[in-house]
Amino acid sequence: MKAIVQQAYGSTEMLSYADAPMPVVGPDGVLIRVRAAGVDPGVWHMMTGLPLAGRLVLGLRKPKVAIRGWDVAGIVEGVGAQVTRFRRGDAVFGTTDGSFAEFACAPERKLQLKPPNLSFEEAAALPVSGTTALTGLRDAGGIRAGQRVLIIGAGGGVGHLAVQLAKHFGAEVTGVCSAAKAEFVSALGADHIIDYTGEKLSGSYDLILDMAGGRSLTELRALLTPAGTLVLGGGEGGGRILGSTERSIRALFVTPFVRQRLRGLLSLPKPESLSVLAELATAGAVLPKIDRTFALPDAAAAVDYLVTAHPRGKIALTLGSD
Repeated sequence: MKAIVQQAYGSTEMLSYADAPMPVVGPDGVLIRVRAAGVDPGVWHMMTGLPLAGRLVLGLRKPKVAIRGWDVAGIVEGVGAQVTRFRRGDAVFGTTDGSFAEFACAPERKLQLKPPNLSFEEAAALPVSGTTALTGLRDAGGIRAGQRVLIIGAGGGVGHLAVQLAKHFGAEVTGVCSAAKAEFVSALGADHIIDYTGEKLSGSYDLILDMAGGRSLTELRALLTPAGTLVLGGGEGGGRILGSTERSIRALFVTPFVRQRLRGLLSLPKPESLSVLAELATAGAVLPKIDRTFALPDAAAAVDYLVTAHPRGKIALTLGSD
């Protein structure tokens, strides 16, 4: 099969479209003919090996998994002996290592049936970013109906899903984005827009989800109510060793001494979260928006576009029909 393979950490020049062995299906595994794969900042982190602390998990000298990609959507080609929820021909989506390939194998627990109202590209764009948004708002943030919620980075991959989730949970949502994305974020349901390129952040919020990463704890805490919650998510700031987690570590030391709750966001896709997202997407409450799609051989261009173009919503690789 063809796949996007990487043998050393580095830039997109390290990504090659090459032959790779077919994945082996274990007892609880599901073999998927990939129709689409989501592209998110996690792909960039796995490609570059940054921040350096991440190499303790990803591989010290080179990536442990040679094929890039995590989000996947496609058609079931075969199942292991212990699999009970899926059968050949089912359309599924979820997460697995190595989704930038013609075929991928995922554990049954990491997959759900694809919502029928989503395209394969939309479904592939949902798992990682959707889980991050859900974890940030519901689990870390404790979101409740009637709260005033500020979402920084509201036009991005996680942020645009977080806007929809926050409205689903009954919050009053203010989205922070560029002027170019203001109409896009308003159409998602945001009640108010702040253009960070021309306006100063203002207001008082019960919950802030920061997916941009460029502001200090002091600046963000000033926007919180006295007992509000700050959830620190994405952003590519910080040093080479810890990256954006530096703010989360600082927050960990500050939060015992203040009334406000300061939370770092570490989100790993969980079966329960993916099930919730599938239900919400089927109901039309949370729908991924695709800025642009790329063919599998153009994965390097897709990652470059993700980093430099600041897309509205998500981008995806597409492998077309059979």
